[in-house]
Order: sequence, then C-alpha cells, then structure tokens
Amino acid sequence: MDSTNGNGAEHPELESANGIGVPDALPPPPPVIPPNVEPVKVKTEPVEKKNLRVPMARSGFGTKGQKIPLLTNHFKVNVANLQGHFYHYSVALFYEDGRPVEQKGVGRKVLDKVHETYRSDLDGKEFAYDGEKTLFTFGALPSNKLDFSVILEEVSVARTNGNSSPNGNEDPDEGARKRMRRPNRTKNFRVEISYAAKIPLQALANAMRGQESENSQEAIRVLDIILRQHAARQGCLLVRQSFFHNDPTNQEPVGGNILGARGYHSSFRTTQGGMSLNMDVTTTMVIKPGALVDFILANQGVNDLGQVDWPKAKRAIKNLRIVVSPSNQEYKITGLSELFCRDQTFEFKSRDSRDENGEFKMVVMTVSEYFDKVRKIPLQYSGDAPCINVGKPKRPTYIPLEHCSLIPLQRYTKGLNTFQRSALVEKSRQKPQERMNALSNALEKSKYDSEPLLRSCGISISSKFTQVEGRVLPAPKLKMGGGNELFPRNGRWNFNNKQFFEPTKIERWVVVNFSARCNTRQLVDDLIRIGGSKGIEINGPFSVFEENHQNRRAPPLIRVEKMFEDVQSKLPGAPQFILCLLPDKKNSDIYGPWKKKCLTEFGIVNQCMAPTRQPNDQYLTNLLLKINAKLGGLNSILSVERTPAWTIISKVPTIILGMDVSHGSPGQSDVPSIAAVVSSRQWPLISKYRASVRTQPSKAEMIENLVKPNGKEDDGIIKELLIDFYTSSGGRKPQHIIIFRDGVSESQFNQVLNIELDQIIEACKLLDANWKPLFLLLVAQKNHHTKFFQPNSPDNVPPGTIIDNNICHPKNNDFYLCAHAGMIGTSRPTHYHVLYDEIHFSADELQELVHSLSYVYQRSTSAISVVAPICYAHLAAAQLGTFMKFEDQSETSSSHGGSVTAPGPVSVPQMPKLKDNVANSMFFC
Repeated sequence: MDSTNGNGAEHPELESANGIGVPDALPPPPPVIPPNVEPVKVKTEPVEKKNLRVPMARSGFGTKGQKIPLLTNHFKVNVANLQGHFYHYSVALFYEDGRPVEQKGVGRKVLDKVHETYRSDLDGKEFAYDGEKTLFTFGALPSNKLDFSVILEEVSVARTNGNSSPNGNEDPDEGARKRMRRPNRTKNFRVEISYAAKIPLQALANAMRGQESENSQEAIRVLDIILRQHAARQGCLLVRQSFFHNDPTNQEPVGGNILGARGYHSSFRTTQGGMSLNMDVTTTMVIKPGALVDFILANQGVNDLGQVDWPKAKRAIKNLRIVVSPSNQEYKITGLSELFCRDQTFEFKSRDSRDENGEFKMVVMTVSEYFDKVRKIPLQYSGDAPCINVGKPKRPTYIPLEHCSLIPLQRYTKGLNTFQRSALVEKSRQKPQERMNALSNALEKSKYDSEPLLRSCGISISSKFTQVEGRVLPAPKLKMGGGNELFPRNGRWNFNNKQFFEPTKIERWVVVNFSARCNTRQLVDDLIRIGGSKGIEINGPFSVFEENHQNRRAPPLIRVEKMFEDVQSKLPGAPQFILCLLPDKKNSDIYGPWKKKCLTEFGIVNQCMAPTRQPNDQYLTNLLLKINAKLGGLNSILSVERTPAWTIISKVPTIILGMDVSHGSPGQSDVPSIAAVVSSRQWPLISKYRASVRTQPSKAEMIENLVKPNGKEDDGIIKELLIDFYTSSGGRKPQHIIIFRDGVSESQFNQVLNIELDQIIEACKLLDANWKPLFLLLVAQKNHHTKFFQPNSPDNVPPGTIIDNNICHPKNNDFYLCAHAGMIGTSRPTHYHVLYDEIHFSADELQELVHSLSYVYQRSTSAISVVAPICYAHLAAAQLGTFMKFEDQSETSSSHGGSVTAPGPVSVPQMPKLKDNVANSMFFC
C-alpha cells in the first residue's frame, strides 16, 4: 500500500509493483474539527477618500408605539482589565525535514503539545489559536521569535517516513517490523512562532463607544477565536462561528441519511449597552454515521446496489471520512475503483510462495479473492460494487464497501432537495421558551468561566438574557374595495365579504392542464364565483387544454412546446391570461420552461397552481390575490397612500427600490447569480412595483448592471426603472429615491455605499445631468442571530415590535423590527441599517415607513417579516432564475465554466428579455 499518498499506512504484504493495494488496517483519524475559516475578504474597487461615504450615525430614537419589556439572546460581557494588550503571532508548522505542514486539522494538536511541553518557556501564557497560521496571547511571550520541536504519536499518516522504495517493493520482514511498531508511530514537528502585532484591550472600550477601528475588530476577533478554540477542545464540529456537539439527541433525520444537527452560534457584539455575546440555536446538515452503503442507497433513493448511479455516488462520497472494520482505522475517500470488487485486480507480494531466487512471488488477485482467501473474510455483497479508493488516483488503495462506515459530525454541503428542505425547516423550529431553555443549557454546558485565556484578561460572560425595551407600533389602516377600511388585527386581515381595492377584468383566458388530477370544470366554476365576490369579473375560459397523455413522459421543454402548439392552433390570438395546472406541488420541472415561454416569447400573464385536491374557497382567494396583482389590479392599499397628509413620500415624487441577488445552491459554482431590482410606480402609490433582472457572475454579491453608460441594447437596471417611474407617474422625476438593499453583510456596507450608490447616482445623471435627487439607503438583514422574547410568556413578540436601543449599534443608525406575527417557531426580526439619509427622516417617520411597507405585499393578507420591495426582488430573481436551469448547455458551456475564475460579461449567459407587456407588470407576484 502506498504510504506517500497523503493518507496511507505502510502495508508491505499487500504492496504491489504499481502501488495498488488493499489495506488491512488504516491509520488513525485526523481531528474531525475543521480549521478556523477566515471570513471572505471581498475585493473592493478603489474609492477616492474625499468621496468615501461611511454608515451614518444615529440621529435619534423612536418614541411611537406601546412600550413592552423584552429579553434578548445577548449576554453581557464584562471586561475587568482594559489596560493590557493581546499579542498577535504568526505560526508556521514544518515536518522535521523542513517541509511545511499542509494537511488540515493537525495544527491544534501540535500547538496543544507545544503548550503542554514548553509551558514554562512560554511564561505560562495561554494561547488563542485559530487552527491555521494565527495565534494570540494576553501579554507578550518571552521572545519575538520562538522555535519549538514536538513529537506527536499517531497524529497522521499523511506522509511517508521514507522507508518505502519508489516502486512499492519492500522486504517483508522489514514490513513486519513496521507493522509491529505502528501502534507507537510518532511524527516530529517544528513550530515557529513570530511576533506580528499587538492589540490594546482599550480598543474594545473604544468600540463600545462606537469608535470602531482595525484594532477593535481584531480584538473582537481574538475573543471569537478563544470561543472557537474552547469548542474545539470539547470535540465540537466548527462551522465559522457555530459549533456542534456530537449529540444524537440534537440530530434529526431530514431524508437521504442526512441529519439536521442543532448547535449554537456565538459571536461578540459591541452594543449601546456595552459588549455582549450573542448566542443562538442554529442548524447545519451532517451525514448520518454508520454503514457507507446505507448513505449511498439513501442518497439516491434506491433499494439495492444494482440501481446505484456510481458516478453520482462518487461525487457524493468524495472526501468523506470512514472508519474501516475490523481494524477500526480512519481514512478519507478519494474515489471509486473503475471495476467492481469481483473484477478489480491488484498485484502484491505473497509470503506463501517464493521464486527460484528465494524472493517472494508477485501474485495477481481480485479484491474479492484477496478478502476470501488471504484475509479469510468473504465479502457478503461488495463484490457487486466498486471498491472505495482511499489512495491517490495513480496509486489507489482499495477497500470493499461493506467494510466502510461513516464517522460522526461530517458536514453535508451539497444542496438539499425540496422535501429535505421542508423537513429541515420543520424540525429546526423551536418555540420561544424552548429556544431560551436551549440557550441557557448551552451556556451552562460551554463553561466559559473556566476558559483560562478569558480569565487571564479579566473577561466574564453573564448567564442572564439581556433586558431591552421594545415598542409595539400600531398597524396601518388598510383600504379595500367599495370604500371599506380596516385595521389589521395581530398582523392579519381577510377579504371575507370584501372586494379588492382595484379588481381587474378577465375576458380572454384559457386553462392548460399538465396532467394534474383535479376536476377542471369545477375549478373554473369556483374561480369565476370567488372572483365575482372579490369584484373581479371573469368570463368563461375560451377553452381547457388537457395534455395529450402521450406527452406526459416527454422532457419538460417538449411538453411545454406541445402544449403551446395546441393552444396556438385553436386560438384566434394570444390570450390575456393563462391558468396553468401543474402535476407536482413543489419544484415542478415544467415551471421554468413554462414561465420562460409565456413571459419572454409571448408576453402572456400566467398563473401556475398545483391542485392536489379540489381547492377550497380560501385557496382560490389566495390565488386570485396573485392573479389580480399580475393583471394590474390592487388588492388593498394603505388608507393614507393617496393622501398628501401622509409622510413626505406623498408630497414629493418618491421612488422606492428593493434590491436583491439570488445565488445557486451550494456546490453550483457554474450557475450564474441573478440580480433583481424592483421599483415602485404610479406615484404616489407604494403598493405597485415592476422588476428589472440581470444575470451576473456566480456568487457575486454586488450588483453589476445598475448602470451601463455605453450600453447599446441595455442601459442598465436603474435607467430602465427610472424611465418607467417617469412614464407611469405623470411625467414626474423622483425627487427622493429610497433604496432597500437585501443580502449583504456588515463588511460589505461600504461597497453598497460607495459602489452601488455611485452607480445609481450615475444612472440619474445619464438621464439628466442637472437632476440631483435625494437618497435614503437602508440594508435589511434577516441572516442574523438576534431574537426577542416576552418574559414569562410562551408567545412570540407581537407584530410591530421595534427595538432601537441597548443591543443596537453604539453609534450607527440601526433598529430591529418584527413586523409579522410569528405563528410557528421563534420570530426572527429584520435588522435594518440606515446607511445614508439625505432626506432627513425622523426616527419615528422612518420606522413607520418601514413598518407600513410590510403591509403592502399583494400576495398575502398578513404583514410580512421584511419590506415588500425586498420580497418582490427576491421573487423576481427566483422566478427568472428558473429560466437559466433550462438553457441549452452547449450555448454556454465554453464560457460558462470559466465564470468563476474569470468572471465577465462574456462568460455569463444573458437573461432572456421579457416582452414589454409583461415587463411592466407584477409578473413575479
């Protein structure tokens, strides 16, 4: 067996001339814990310092609403000593021959050994080591450069010890001696520790006053690294700033032998109330430990090995770690053999026979024969499966499938299917009281008071939830049809005995049924009846087109084409509207091709539905909400929306933008990202929107097509939306532009402020060089870990709960808003950051506007958790993203594959252009 393949142990009696072998015992495992993952540093374009914008400071606090006492999952951090320094050191690891250590997962064990062996030489200092190349101490080490040598037993078998010959032939007696000493196998390491910088603890005090600097960010990073190291020593799986214990009681199956593992996020935050530790329950996907064959079968949803797609299986199991029986040794999977075990041969030296020169003979055997005749462990079922390769491609090492078991706490990073996602959401939910109990238990279990480095620098963490004061804003009054008005109750309302505010009329329409099982005639009658009660006059459909049963097994594109051919052959012209019945409730493969055909080739407004049973009246009312909005109607609006007495928005022409970028699933590096911007239209309305969508390089978060000064066919997103506002708002230019940006982290705020905002300003100048509108820019974050709880209550916080004190930023203008009624699990508030405000809203005016924009979402009769423009942008990006899944790969493969390494306009497939008559509609609704 090849001992130089990065993982193998020497095994002479199985060694072959070409390096192919079958292991008897595998080496010990490296630590399961991955090394610390540094945050991704996003490249920013150089910005002139004189024009550099920074997030604005808070100008005041809101006062409106009923005050409510709350608890939050921030735990106060006390810093007793602000006079000392953290010292930053660079760490370099080498083998004894001077080669650098590249294998991941070794560093923590090596540094722990250094600390144990040379504690007195280090003045007893404690380390905070990030697992890679960075180490921190409180107070300086004795020297700016230190060099240590340590010996670790069984740390790894990733490198050869130099005893094997190039072709793998070895003396069997020498091999036997190696096997005898394998249990005591050692490895020598050299560790260089070099001084890099020092960070005053005073920087933490400055950060708590809002004076953030590079030093303060580094000091907080040190604290986060201390907690990561603490979790690593407890045997946790680390995922960025979250950690997961190997606790089967906190792991729930979600299908395909994937488990949702519940763990804990922890991060230090500077707030108005000082430093706090934000802890929250979080979930990641791990692979169910146990027989590898079980995972392969479950991953593909098959019952026996004869049905397995082995190339797909190879992709699924590559890099997973296994334990091999009966030796109980661990290894990393690198691939599969080309042949099944019963056919896969390898050559090895047999100790049972010698040639005329007394040398051991080379014997060729299949893997199955070897385990049957030599090992005396006949294979039960692995003969009909490829071997698991744990060596290198050119020097493979084979193990039968049935001898392999997956070790615990291995992340599953590939995309989940629809059913797995649903199961994960279902099983991740925790009611507020459950979550509070889980967090209290996590704090107790973590035992941060015993962390020596925290104690040495005088840092302690409270175990009590922080108390904050919230305010509950009143729901805005809504206007329905027929002059009806109402105040939503608990963030909800309904259309019982009410009509839509602006109902449309549906005259020319058809139904197409892609083999959905339902009573189509009854569905049509019910839809006409319910529509009439809501004010929508719906004529009878021109026809109902049932899919030819011969087309049901055809590819999705063919099914769509055939259906359109049928419709075109029988209709005198394009219908105003098509109702499409799909056979699959979730992720129907017909959906993308159908939407693309309707919106880009024919410009037909359409609505898809998947009736698994005969829909009831409530279902059809919800369906009509979408249909009415798509056809240009309005279901409800704010009562003040068309009155100049409302905020400045009603008095000055104002456009509201919602911006979002949608990315492909994990592992889909070749799928372009979709950038969507929606804009309000028909001022003074803030309930009607249209969308502009573009593709851009995969995983790029900054929107690239906001402006195109020299665009021939495309002038960029913003110009398109500004022209639409002008034409739909009586020839008025917006004097105020309000931007809601979704999906960016705090590290990207400066890019939004200085790159994206500059592009929007440039787009305005392209239309009129003298036009200078005023801007308001907010970022909405849902992906954070702050939660709020009502003391002594099992219920979620009421809708309209807003918090802008205590746990908010000490200087910047931010607030948390929970606009919706959390019915299941624990409500997640949206964290709004006001980055820029030339309009000078008061805190109350701005918070009321944001709250009101959670009530204008035309698809539902409840307040939503984030403002409607952002929800619409997300919908538009997701819907048009389904187009790209069905593009002809031959058209894009030459450039598509390079989009990650060399992104650019040429490498990204372009989004098909929508027909004008649907481009201005709320097609995404």
